Amino acid sequence: MELGALKVGSYIIVDNEPCRIVSYDHSKPGKHGSAKARINAVGVFDGSTHPFVGPVSSRVDVPLIDKRNGQIISKNGDVLQIMDLETFEVFETSSVEDEIRDKLADNPNGQEIEYWKVLERIKIVRLKG
Repeated sequence: MELGALKVGSYIIVDNEPCRIVSYDHSKPGKHGSAKARINAVGVFDGSTHPFVGPVSSRVDVPLIDKRNGQIISKNGDVLQIMDLETFEVFETSSVEDEIRDKLADNPNGQEIEYWKVLERIKIVRLKG
């Protein structure tokens, strides 16, 4: 996708990390160059800020976010075992949004969740119900 077509709230891959754009600023073209875009993005998994600067006409990678529903089967420390509600595939993850981590009960078994699968990594983003 072209860098100039992105806006705040879009997703972009910076340093092989999927990120959400939190600020976008572009300058007008100068005498000897093209317009530049300055982006600050926050990593989906690591939560750190990733700056990016490039020409507006350059092409950048955009992640495909697969939003799915699942059910928590068990909790072992920070690791949650989840079953996908469509394919019944079972997998484990420890990547959970901070606000959801507090809401998870001591016995979260059977709780339905929404998770994102981005670049073969999985993150729980919200509780359902």
